[in-house]
Amino acid sequence: MDMEKVLYQLDKSKFRSRFHLKEKEIDYIKEKGMKVIEEHAHDFVRKRLAPATILNDGKQTPMRGHPVFIAQHATATCCRGCLFKWYRIPKNIELTEEQQNYIVSLIMLWISKELSTSF
Repeated sequence: MDMEKVLYQLDKSKFRSRFHLKEKEIDYIKEKGMKVIEEHAHDFVRKRLAPATILNDGKQTPMRGHPVFIAQHATATCCRGCLFKWYRIPKNIELTEEQQNYIVSLIMLWISKELSTSF
């Protein structure tokens, strides 16, 4: 799935398009660097999204507190319900490494675009 096209579609969503990085998150990214943010994204996706069964699915991703969390909501990669709705990735199956890498790439692309519009 073309990530630019996906981001364009997500930007049309009233809910998804309201998410943006604020100064606090931008400063955090500057402090940590994009490589560390990407490592965090891989970790969050692996632990909170990839398992076949998630006890608190739909509530596992906070709405704030980390740039990746905000990006997950903006890219509809915050829970298995959103993954199914937007990407047709079924619930109750473990995400493949390829799927996890796609999700992280999409999150990082969104963050990069946010950073480019904030300067």
